[in-house]
Amino acid sequence: MSFKKCSWYSLLLCSIGSVMVVYYLLRWSWQCWHGFKVYVLSEIWQTNLRTYGQWLYGATSGIGRAYAEELAKRGLDIVLISRSEDKLRRVAKEIESRYKRQTYVIQTDFTEGHSIYSAITQQLEGLQIGILVSIMLSAFFCLQRITQVINCNTLSVTQVRLSVWLVFAVRGKGLIINISSEAASQPQPMLSVYSATKIFVTYFSRCVHAEYRSKGITVQCVAPFMVSTNMTHNVPVNPLVKSAASFARDALNTVGYTTYTGGCLTHALQVTPHTRSIEPQLRERMAETRNKQD
Repeated sequence: MSFKKCSWYSLLLCSIGSVMVVYYLLRWSWQCWHGFKVYVLSEIWQTNLRTYGQWLYGATSGIGRAYAEELAKRGLDIVLISRSEDKLRRVAKEIESRYKRQTYVIQTDFTEGHSIYSAITQQLEGLQIGILVSIMLSAFFCLQRITQVINCNTLSVTQVRLSVWLVFAVRGKGLIINISSEAASQPQPMLSVYSATKIFVTYFSRCVHAEYRSKGITVQCVAPFMVSTNMTHNVPVNPLVKSAASFARDALNTVGYTTYTGGCLTHALQVTPHTRSIEPQLRERMAETRNKQD
């Protein structure tokens, strides 16, 4: 009797173990195939982004400018938006001379809140906007700028979307690219407002894509790690840190292959080590220590 019980119990454990091994092998195989498709095959078979429309609506610095230049290189005309009119004119002139594409400039400050968006909508009338790159970033701030950070990183994502949404819906196609951050993958003490606003961008993007993909509108969320820009103090490029131009090129190749991406293979490979690292716990301890000292 004892032998029979032992055999039955062992058989059950072996069956469960076998099922789990097969499950994780299939899961790992799928992740490898998905990564290969998104980051390798996309380099060979690139989506024709001009099918979405003739104009890109984007920014003038950092990753936003890199997206604008890469899309101009791929044959799109560019709407540039920034709070600095001098920068707008300079970047527009550079794109026109370098890539022989049309540009249109809109001067505004996304930290000002709701008041700016009706004017933006009016200025976009008549342009066949096909792609919106929403990449308003603000991370390093004092207490007085919390409202500005929220306006820049969250309100802008929802309100700018409305500026082009009806046009996309009527035409039955459109692409929105929202830039989140891997800082949103876990709570980040000492970057609390930034990481919280970026997880909003991630959830909002994925929800809106599910709601509107049947209307032909694609919403892609890009969550990069470190990219060398002014916001990151132009940290030197290395195997883990991409330049803005290189990142934008790789990230645009993933359009049509996935709606959530780290943007490039090197950033995708950092996700698992990052989510299992102790950095957030260290940040939490540092924040607690600083508060005690204060």
